[in-house]
Amino acid sequence: MKVKYDAEADILIFIFRDAFPTNAISEPGGVIVSYDETDEPVTIEFLNASKRQLFNPQDLILTIAT
Repeated sequence: MKVKYDAEADILIFIFRDAFPTNAISEPGGVIVSYDETDEPVTIEFLNASKRQLFNPQDLILTIAT
């Protein structure tokens, strides 16, 4: 899994695998889930990530608890 942050758009993206998304669903609260052709999730995007305090762009380290 990869995690990316787009500072210009303020989007936090979790990429589960490298596959071309064929469908995306916008969930309530500014969450977009993209799916591949077999309806498996490919990415989850969180819009306005820093404003929602999901991610602080001033931090240089993003810690993911598993």
